[in-house]
Amino acid sequence: MKIGFKTLATAGWLGALAFGTAMAQVSYPNQPIRLMVGYSPGGSVDIVAREYAQHLGRLLNQSVVVENRGGASGTIAAQAVARAPADGYTLFFTASPTVTITPALQKTPFDPVKDFQPVASVVSYTNVLLVNAQAPYRDIQALVAAAKADPGKLTYGSAGVGASNHLSGKLFEDNADIKLSHVPYKGNAPAQSDLIADRITMLFDLNTTAKSLVESGRVKALAVTSGQRNPMFKDVPTMAEAGYPNFIFDGWLGILAPAGVPDAVVKTLADATRKILADKAFSDRMQASGYTITASSPQELGATVAREGKQFQDLAERANLRQF
Repeated sequence: MKIGFKTLATAGWLGALAFGTAMAQVSYPNQPIRLMVGYSPGGSVDIVAREYAQHLGRLLNQSVVVENRGGASGTIAAQAVARAPADGYTLFFTASPTVTITPALQKTPFDPVKDFQPVASVVSYTNVLLVNAQAPYRDIQALVAAAKADPGKLTYGSAGVGASNHLSGKLFEDNADIKLSHVPYKGNAPAQSDLIADRITMLFDLNTTAKSLVESGRVKALAVTSGQRNPMFKDVPTMAEAGYPNFIFDGWLGILAPAGVPDAVVKTLADATRKILADKAFSDRMQASGYTITASSPQELGATVAREGKQFQDLAERANLRQF
């Protein structure tokens, strides 16, 4: 059998390419990593991202630089990562609404499933159903009974149309078969103020900010929207425990990479993340801030993005919230 020079040259080139690719994966990372954040510096997502970046840099013996590209509910940063080279040197540290809620409400310049490679979730958070401290509702059952007795009279505030607490309110209506009136605000703070002043009936607030309001005695918590009780509200039942097993609303912060990143690189990042989450200094800091440590695999995070995206898309269609 004769083998020509061209065949040998081609085989040699392919072998060199495969060797080079393997070496690049084995030596990852050999240059600084950009960790993109879709929110401004100093915010809750940014604070967690910077803590994570410090630990990741130490584990990988490489610089991890946090780059903030705020605006459009995180979609500016998401688009930048989706279009970045699939080499593992540009990563997206995101809050779940950017890839689960926003695409369900409006057309985005990225596909949350096709354009990203999930790496790992880091922490989760929940919403807490709050009412004024002087309100007559001792539990969810009393609140639902009042809503059914006078449809549309009870009100709930939110940080704006499409915000997580807006959709929590819609989920509440769906699951309890009640009619509420939505009052959108320009952020959570004014909604909190009106709840304290008893100008709105209820508010699904983030557990990280609800804690101080509850401890002050100005509001009371009736339920959390997570699948399990939140450590910050150990005595507060979940919506499932209150009789609504399909009402589970967990937000999370996690890492995505551009689609096509080599498996070896994804494994390196996922393994490093598991070590970070097992670090007591990191977990204690996160729990003190109101977060719950999570440690999902790339496959589990991918399934979560797809499932939650579908859930919110269906909800947005039923509530006529989609803008495209």
